[in-house]
Amino acid sequence: MNYLEGLRAKNASGETISGYKKDLDMINRFLEEKYNGLVMLEDIQTQDLEDYLLMLSNERNYQPASVNRHLCTMRSFYNYAVKRGWTTFHAAAPIDAMKAPKKERTFINVEEYHELVEAIDHPIIKIIVQFLFFTGLRITECLTLTLDDVDLVSRMIHVKHGKGDKERKVPLSGKLVPLLIDYKENIRPFVDSDRFFALAKTGKVSDVYVNRILHETTEKLGWEKVVTCHVLRHSFASNLVKNNVHVVHIQKLLGHSDLKTTSRYVHANQEQLAEAISVL
Repeated sequence: MNYLEGLRAKNASGETISGYKKDLDMINRFLEEKYNGLVMLEDIQTQDLEDYLLMLSNERNYQPASVNRHLCTMRSFYNYAVKRGWTTFHAAAPIDAMKAPKKERTFINVEEYHELVEAIDHPIIKIIVQFLFFTGLRITECLTLTLDDVDLVSRMIHVKHGKGDKERKVPLSGKLVPLLIDYKENIRPFVDSDRFFALAKTGKVSDVYVNRILHETTEKLGWEKVVTCHVLRHSFASNLVKNNVHVVHIQKLLGHSDLKTTSRYVHANQEQLAEAISVL
């Protein structure tokens, strides 16, 4: 599809392209079932798209944020279609997004981090969890790092394929460096792979596997808190904020192009708010 090729040309991630394709396939199936046949772009009305979003909400019980994501896909597609001259009618333009309640993002503090790491039995997953907590990398960025990307002498990580295919350099914490040296010398299996994090069987590690071990470990600990790789990224940012690191520096470390995105990671609990007020 030309639209998906257009996304690739804009350096959209594979995950974004896959998500948009899935959404568009769902919309197309809905419209074909509604009209019992092939539906042309010029035939689609705003009401058709509103009916689809209503179905997601009422029949499939999608949360507002998920419904809004489908609306975002529609708008993006129509923006492209209008620019290309496929249609002059932007059927998604009049539709308002649903109001979605803002969820307080989950994060773990330093004490919880130590408890979690201590409970992980798998040595390679243990070091990956430690790495994520101390670097704030996205899990895909972490697991695609090569041996050359992690410089333990200069204490620097070179992220070559960040979101939007952007590059950045992230300094390594002094607490993390000896753990990585031990991993590289004593834990990492001897495999024909240039991945820094590698399993003996595959020469790489999947994000699904890391999240599964995290889930099993938190269950073993009896935690109600859900901890994923992304929660570790948020924890990195939240703990930097707690230690008064400027949000612009956090933005650079996380690889965000927009400061608004970083601000969503900034977590302030009631205790911190009370401390803030006490300085007045």
